[in-house]
Amino acid sequence: SQQQYRQSRDERRRQRRASDRYKAAHASRERLRVEAFNSAFNNLRLLLPTLPPDKKLSKIEVLRLAICYISYLGHVLE
Repeated sequence: SQQQYRQSRDERRRQRRASDRYKAAHASRERLRVEAFNSAFNNLRLLLPTLPPDKKLSKIEVLRLAICYISYLGHVLE
């Protein structure tokens, strides 16, 4: 009937709005997570010796250099 159709339509709208709010909240949380991740990489990047000193390394380069540098420091301490 007309009332069931209207109720069904209103219910779909409510679900869509809730879904849109969920998507927006999820996107916001993901943005904060990515910002924190990038900040941590930048902090690690600042601790690693590079030539030239202002060279920007990719994330994989940062990880590889950190592994090598930590290994080197371990050998220095032996």
